Amino acid sequence: MARVVLERACDAAWVDAAFQEHRGRQYERELLFSDVVDRMSLVVLGLRPSLHAAAQRHRLPVSVQALYKKVNRTEPAVLRALVRGAYARLAPVRCAMEQGDAVCEGMAVRIVDGNDLPASDKRLSALRGFRGAAMPGQSLVLYDPDLDLVADVLPWEDAHDHERSLLKHLLPHVEPGHLWVADRGFSTRSILQAFAAHDAFLLVREHARNPSPTEERPRRKVGRIETGTVFEQAVSIPDGAGGMLRLRRIEIELDTPTEDGEAVIRLLTNVPADRKGATTLARLYRTRWRIECLFGRLESVLESEVQSLGSPRGALLGFCVALVAYDVLALLQAAVRTAHPVCKEKPISSFYIAAELREYYGGMKAALPEAVWLPYESKTSVQLARTLVTMAKHVDPAMLFKHPRGPKPRKQKGYAPGSEVRRQVATSRVLAAGTVDYVEQDV
Repeated sequence: MARVVLERACDAAWVDAAFQEHRGRQYERELLFSDVVDRMSLVVLGLRPSLHAAAQRHRLPVSVQALYKKVNRTEPAVLRALVRGAYARLAPVRCAMEQGDAVCEGMAVRIVDGNDLPASDKRLSALRGFRGAAMPGQSLVLYDPDLDLVADVLPWEDAHDHERSLLKHLLPHVEPGHLWVADRGFSTRSILQAFAAHDAFLLVREHARNPSPTEERPRRKVGRIETGTVFEQAVSIPDGAGGMLRLRRIEIELDTPTEDGEAVIRLLTNVPADRKGATTLARLYRTRWRIECLFGRLESVLESEVQSLGSPRGALLGFCVALVAYDVLALLQAAVRTAHPVCKEKPISSFYIAAELREYYGGMKAALPEAVWLPYESKTSVQLARTLVTMAKHVDPAMLFKHPRGPKPRKQKGYAPGSEVRRQVATSRVLAAGTVDYVEQDV
């Protein structure tokens, strides 16, 4: 299953064609871009511990140094085309499978958020001897919650640029009628005006200072959701053309304050009241945390943060290949859910799917010839979806079930003297005596 989906997402001929279409100064000679993506995918999936080890899987037509130079010079436009193209190739297959409940009935929803890559190893000559953290870059990720796929990404080399300044590069691709959900980092007048100009909708958490809308009417209570009471108020901001842009402010007075102590959540949107009610939009904003869960799964399930790649473009290549790998795992997960109705009651984990992939994928590739996979290349999206569901019926879902638990109780450690903190005990003696205050005796 995994090989079939990977071939659909990152077919070598398509990857090389996308490189030729979107490249700037880069070029291909002996080393193809599809070979680079293939080696990086081995690292991201955890099949190889490093890019150097992945390069030794098969003999490359170039040296390892040339491979690293290719990786460290991969242009962000090519990376974005890779993620966007993989989504365009996998989304029809996902749509042909059984669909769950839409997060917002009748509207296409996208969730946008930024992700900072962690500090990398300081292997570059300019960073050697530097004691601080070297941040290789960041990305602005666009997530499709209905399909559970990453729809778009903006790789950005400068880690210190604010994420709101990057959104303008995604705005030309906003489709009319789409509803984007964002946190308060994107709560500015210019962004709200841009969505209105594209005939699209935005649901954003209001910043304390931006966009400072003008209140037009007193707020009124409209109902309740699971976390608190919902109020609505008509507000407006300048539309940038001498007029006013009418907005709705939705306030949720929380039953329990957030971890930051906030008791009220304020949202702004240009969605008309006759399209979606305030309580519906308040519930919709809660789904924004799905993209935070996505970032968490990228870190825990996949090797999306290759710290040995200190070059910004190399680190962004690893992250973008991880986004494609996430879409592959999400499609496999959807196929298993469709094939086994029990998964609707007991959700399955992408962590265990990735673990199965690491255990069997390498042996499968070595055992089966390339000709086995050729018939799957000509299948339509509907045919491939049916094939994946048929394959998934042979999977035992019990091996993939999640095992959720409640939150751990917080314990206040308080102050302890240094002598107590530095003390060491033998666990076997503690278990034998039933206390850490056993009498130490030489054996």
